[in-house]
Amino acid sequence: MVAVFLAGIAAGTINTVVGSGTLITFPTLVAIGLPPVTANVSNTLGLVPGSLSGAIGYRRELAGQRDRLVRLGSASVLGGVTGAFLLLVLPAAAFKSIVPVLIGIGLLLVVFQPAISRRVAARAESRGVERPEHGALWVWVLVYVTGVYGGYFGAAQGVLLMAVLGIGLTETMQRNNATKNVLAMLVNLVAAVVFLFRAEMNWTAVALIAVGSVIGGQVGATVGRRLPSWALRGFIVVVGLAALTQILVFG
Repeated sequence: MVAVFLAGIAAGTINTVVGSGTLITFPTLVAIGLPPVTANVSNTLGLVPGSLSGAIGYRRELAGQRDRLVRLGSASVLGGVTGAFLLLVLPAAAFKSIVPVLIGIGLLLVVFQPAISRRVAARAESRGVERPEHGALWVWVLVYVTGVYGGYFGAAQGVLLMAVLGIGLTETMQRNNATKNVLAMLVNLVAAVVFLFRAEMNWTAVALIAVGSVIGGQVGATVGRRLPSWALRGFIVVVGLAALTQILVFG
């Protein structure tokens, strides 16, 4: 119980700053003897309060983003539901080969995001086209795809979201991080609702992770909001590489 609680704190902290907290809580639940699917669905529900805690911690950066959150949130909700159903009906190996590829692409996009964003902006300006305030249609589509992945498993969901938002929106990294926290929370929430009716939960694990992740969400917001853009980008890359390594080595 102590191990699961501490894992919840760590996951809540990392999820708020960047994402990938699942790579701490999920292996912990499996290590104490929970079946993988039960561990995954219990973890998803347990992390919802932590995501909400992190979003509240970033409330200043969320100011003025209501319309954007409604638009992109619809993509996250639909994606989360899709991913949750895929987890329940597809064999476990179905997504295993694509997960490292998605994380790797996300990391490259985060690293080269400033240069790509400048190029996208310059191309739009040369054509006399203004970039939509809340992102073009492809941003909505990629947020949906990320939601599918998040509803299915969720490790490094934040890395992928930060890559998409960083290139598709004309915002600071901190405001994008605030948006990311809300979108990830919506994915976990709707996936958890699906799991409530279709899968077996371990309610002790859910409660321990929930309480721990709420604490971690506040810690993560305090730390993350103080990081300059270059440091936040570096942290995302480090966490993403750790996630990629764990998945490739341990599966």
